[in-house]
Amino acid sequence: EFMPLDADDIWSCKHVLTGQEVRRILEMHVGQLKRIESEDSGQPSVDYSYTDGQGIVGFINPVSQPFCDRCDRLRLTADGQFRNCLFSTSDWDARALLRDGGTDKDLGLLLATCVNAKHFSHGIGTKSFQRPLRAMYQIGG
Repeated sequence: EFMPLDADDIWSCKHVLTGQEVRRILEMHVGQLKRIESEDSGQPSVDYSYTDGQGIVGFINPVSQPFCDRCDRLRLTADGQFRNCLFSTSDWDARALLRDGGTDKDLGLLLATCVNAKHFSHGIGTKSFQRPLRAMYQIGG
């Protein structure tokens, strides 16, 4: 799904083609898709197999079907910043900590602080939602 992580700053809910709509369009061309149950409850994608068994397609639908309540992911950006959500407006600076001689314990405390600051939901589509300052290409993913 089109997410509010675009560098051009044009994202809007009205521009979102939901994962369900994409699946419906795809099924018009390739036939019914069969859902594959995941053993990983934190997996962000919902995977489907083609009827002929010749492949798998997955949908990640953070806008139309948020999975925040079961998300167990953290990100480490290329510039050494921990993020507790793709849509977070905060970073936790591991690079500076390590360059300043931080210990494993210091890094563990930084990670714990990052995890404890994780919000219950990203809030996309609500009035309280704040767009991340970094675009997807700056975060990695």
